[in-house]
Amino acid sequence: MVQLHEILEGSSSSSSTHGHGYDVFLSFRGLDTRHSFTNHLYNALIHANINTFLDDEEIETGEDLKPELESAIKSSKASVIVLSQNYADSTWCLDELVLILEQRRISKHVVIPIFYHVEPAHVRKQEGSFGDAMANHIQKIEAEANTDKRSKWAQKIDRWSNALREVADLKGKDANGRLEVEFIDEIVNDIFRKLQIPSRFPLPEVIGMEDSINFVTSWLKDTSSHTTDILTILGMGGMGKTSLAKYVYALHFHEFDTSSFIENITGRCDEKFNGLLDVQKQMYHDISKRSSVLVHDVSTYTLMIENAVALKKVFLVLDDISSPNQLDALLGSKGFHPGTKIIITTKDAWLTKICALFKTKVKPKHTTYEIELLSEIDSQKLLCNHAFMCNNPKEGYEEVSKNLVKYCEGHPMALKVLGRSLYNRDVTYWEGYIDRLKKENGSPINNVLRMSFDSLPSENDKELFKHIACIFVGMDINFTVTILEACDIETKTGITNLIDKCLLSIRWNNELVMHRLVQEMGRFVVREESLYKPWERSRLWGHESFRVLKQKKGTENILGLTLDMRLLEKEKLHGSLELKIDALSKMDSLMLLQLNYVQITGSYKNFPEELRWLCMHGFPLNSIPMDLPMENLVALDMSYSNIESFGICHSYQQRPSKRIKVTHLYLFLQHAELKKNTPAI
Repeated sequence: MVQLHEILEGSSSSSSTHGHGYDVFLSFRGLDTRHSFTNHLYNALIHANINTFLDDEEIETGEDLKPELESAIKSSKASVIVLSQNYADSTWCLDELVLILEQRRISKHVVIPIFYHVEPAHVRKQEGSFGDAMANHIQKIEAEANTDKRSKWAQKIDRWSNALREVADLKGKDANGRLEVEFIDEIVNDIFRKLQIPSRFPLPEVIGMEDSINFVTSWLKDTSSHTTDILTILGMGGMGKTSLAKYVYALHFHEFDTSSFIENITGRCDEKFNGLLDVQKQMYHDISKRSSVLVHDVSTYTLMIENAVALKKVFLVLDDISSPNQLDALLGSKGFHPGTKIIITTKDAWLTKICALFKTKVKPKHTTYEIELLSEIDSQKLLCNHAFMCNNPKEGYEEVSKNLVKYCEGHPMALKVLGRSLYNRDVTYWEGYIDRLKKENGSPINNVLRMSFDSLPSENDKELFKHIACIFVGMDINFTVTILEACDIETKTGITNLIDKCLLSIRWNNELVMHRLVQEMGRFVVREESLYKPWERSRLWGHESFRVLKQKKGTENILGLTLDMRLLEKEKLHGSLELKIDALSKMDSLMLLQLNYVQITGSYKNFPEELRWLCMHGFPLNSIPMDLPMENLVALDMSYSNIESFGICHSYQQRPSKRIKVTHLYLFLQHAELKKNTPAI
């Protein structure tokens, strides 16, 4: 199993670790390559976050190596030696070479020789330009009159000659016949492997994601497939999909011929008219290493990308995909080189398999991985990491931290955002934060989760989501479907879409489940319909239902209303409500009504006629009123009531306990006080 603390301790690209000042020392002949190959290599190393030393001096002064050069070599993890045509002409280059090889012998200093348009045999045997350079150095010895200097130079030449033979025998890289851009990319990747530098950018925070990292890493290392492997990382907004993909990418991108990490694709596409073109441009540049030509057509760019990936083993991460059009534009339909790995992060489980790439003869191998919520231990660690800059709560904060962790239910983004919001705040502030969070519109967490809602494919799905978030969480799916279908809400594909977007899940017992923060986001969406006049919203619940009914301000905008006086008492919103039925008289569109443990007075014939679901737990009367409009009802729930008889003419000899379906009506009578032999529906 991957131990995260070990990876993090060994992954820093900062060269100061383990006593090193630099990752790489570049040894080169400025006259040959300063403004060409070496400059391009240096820029590529710096862009890759590899701390590299390059001497800015053009002119060598003095006979001995500058102290700063000697220090830079000794404090570097590796050296890249660019052996070019005139390399051996420079005494400084040769002194650098001797010291570099000495560091290789006495430490773990990595040496990478680059034979830049020179033959390794010429270096080894000191032939060609290397032979001419060594002959010139020998002539200087012969012309030296000072015996001490002459002896010193003779010793140097011996060391230089031995160093040239030694470096030529090392496994190096030959530039002959290579495209320079690809050659440089190969060198950079080789350095990443040898120095174990994992990232071109800082590693993201991954508290509590060890199992996820191990799974994705195992998938990445699996080479059994002879086609393209695609992994879809699935989860609702803020679950850590991007962080997981970025972490694994940072550790392994150098193992491929070329790679690209495209972050926040949907956001970039939505923000700009030509956002998709910008995304394609970045991807094409990353994988081809070529300057992009001016392109104004998505299909043209797709063709260019297809050609660029055809002959290379690619590692590609497409972060936050929300439509098949995005996938088609970025992946095309011609297929990738075998061994290619593609990670897609999305809120939609179905997206990947409907893209054009899966309609080819040789289909990619597809795996789906859904990110799970954090455990309580990891949740506390993540919260405290942002709130206290340590893994455990400060003294005096233990209980309130526990309550906040419980409230967030393992949602990483919620924990991060709340932790940052509560940083350096006193306990009293923490205690009031959860209540304020529930009431605030546009909170950071709500904004993150709102992305999943906004991307729902139709208004029907959005209405379905709002109905469930406001009314049906925790209810049986079949029961809910029956009711909502009667309200002209399409549920078969709608519920599937909500599940695919991680906005809804179904327990083993058919119960509809929403993460609490997702449900609150849905309720925020409804509140935004009318921030200060709740009676103009489409759905009401809790104390706002209480206020609207008490003030008789109901309107035809209201589609659903739920009120449970026991819950209000639990929330310490004390007050008894004796509801006069005429408080419902203006709610002509009301289809979903729950009035649990509410004292009702007045004529029941004034109940809204459009009702599909009526729930009145704790109904005070001993029979269902004869004048209650039931023409459009599909579900009537009188559980926990005093019902003793019905004035309807079918007999039912046993006491019902759960649900009875008669013609078009579901009747709930759980724990109702029915008398034996009482006529029932």
